[in-house]
Amino acid sequence: MNPLLRPRLNRLAVPIFFEFLLGMLVALLGLWLAARHSDAAAGTLGVMQQVQETVVVVFRVLSIGVGVTVTQLLGADRPLKAKATATSALAVATWLGGLSTLVLWVFRHQMLSVLNAPAAVVALALPYLWVLAPALWLEAYNLSMGAVLRAHLRVKASLAITVAMHLTHAALAWPLMGGVGAWEGLGLLGFVLAFFASRVLGVGLHLWMWHGRLDMALTRAHWWRFRVDLMGPVLKVGAPGASLEAVYRLGFMVSLSTAATLGVEALATQAYVLQTLKFVLLTSLAIGWATEIMVGRLVGAGQLNQADALVRKAMRNGLIASGSLAVLAAVAAPWIMRVFTQDPGIVRTAQWLLAMSVALELARVANLILNGALRASNDGVFAASSAMVSLVLVLGTGSYVLGHALGLPGIWMAYILDEALRGGLLCWRWHRRGWLAHTRQWWVAHRRQAGGE
Repeated sequence: MNPLLRPRLNRLAVPIFFEFLLGMLVALLGLWLAARHSDAAAGTLGVMQQVQETVVVVFRVLSIGVGVTVTQLLGADRPLKAKATATSALAVATWLGGLSTLVLWVFRHQMLSVLNAPAAVVALALPYLWVLAPALWLEAYNLSMGAVLRAHLRVKASLAITVAMHLTHAALAWPLMGGVGAWEGLGLLGFVLAFFASRVLGVGLHLWMWHGRLDMALTRAHWWRFRVDLMGPVLKVGAPGASLEAVYRLGFMVSLSTAATLGVEALATQAYVLQTLKFVLLTSLAIGWATEIMVGRLVGAGQLNQADALVRKAMRNGLIASGSLAVLAAVAAPWIMRVFTQDPGIVRTAQWLLAMSVALELARVANLILNGALRASNDGVFAASSAMVSLVLVLGTGSYVLGHALGLPGIWMAYILDEALRGGLLCWRWHRRGWLAHTRQWWVAHRRQAGGE
């Protein structure tokens, strides 16, 4: 393996790590501020974060696809086509963002009903959704433009924008939620208003970086007109991955709905534990994103043995990192949970869930790293299709059945079984090199196309 690949991978992974870390810290701050108001407010924020992540799945069709496609085109030394693909993706973000905003506004009551949201949660969630919908439209732009920056290896520029967005979000959320002086603040609504303002800033900074660092000066047409021929490869890469995430989110929403039927206390417990686990998976998540970028570059250059070696090392590092952090979180559970609540029932249940999560996070490593590697090697269809049965039967149906039988520990059992089954299939696919045929087929086709231009 080329000795330069490891430091290059690390230089990608470290800024991506801090991008995710900042986002999680702001979400943690919001959960802490919401918990100061009530467990109902904390549970509502947990539900809204899951709704947000579900909607963002639609945008990840675009961001995943454009990130991998631009990465491969740059690896194949085709910068003009890479630029045209990036600007077309921006226009698609306009249409997707507008449609998602409309859907959230029109079907907000039905969505909360499907989630079995308690009355206290519904009262807080409805005004939250009015602001969240257009904020997510802006997020569609930020995700796509950020993916293009990282594909050009401008990870430090991407990190700088993320820092600015999250600091703005946190700086505004604190006074807007808790108030200043005699003003009592807006409570939970203040958090989403701060989110909206930070995403406005993010779009502006991304545009500045595109123009200054990538030499992409945009016209009005770039915001709404796209080339269908360029979006085909983007959808081919992005659609399987985003479809997988969409089905995962649907299955996860079943588990969330099941937790909601157990009461506000269970919903709050789930929100606290899931927020803690985001920090556990952070390192493997960053390694996975960096691996996807590097595998895309190596595939574009035809360096397949180097790509295989890179993925194997990433898997080893991810298992060590996630395993260590999961054990640490389980041991520290009593102190971590008291940051959010003093309720002894919530703390006791959360301790059990975090202990079970050691197995969950070890199983999750393969899904975080190998999904991206298979997408970047043009084998994303297998990664998506092989997981569907588990997501429907184990995550969705399993969390419903086990949750009603055993409560939150039953839901966590379904999480563990699902991650282990899907991760095992991905390991089998990669180590048996089933992805090689798809990668070679793409590489030959692209070389022929480049020769004909």
